[in-house]
Amino acid sequence: VTGASFFVFSGALKSSSGYLAKSSIVEDGIMVQITAENMDSLRQALREMKDFTITCGKVDAEDPQEHVHIQWVEDDKNFSKG
Repeated sequence: VTGASFFVFSGALKSSSGYLAKSSIVEDGIMVQITAENMDSLRQALREMKDFTITCGKVDAEDPQEHVHIQWVEDDKNFSKG
């Protein structure tokens, strides 16, 4: 589990690249490169406030790969008051 200060989602990953998605650490955040089709699904999930999982790695990999989970939680209004 990795926490990050920010996330960058890029929908520029080509299907012909051989990757489902790619993630990398950028300073104190995470950049996730996904296909345009996956970006459409991500946008829809965010609009509907639904959890979303992105599987990263090579298309033909046999072993479990890295996952980026976007998970909605209850709003904590008592956080960082002041």
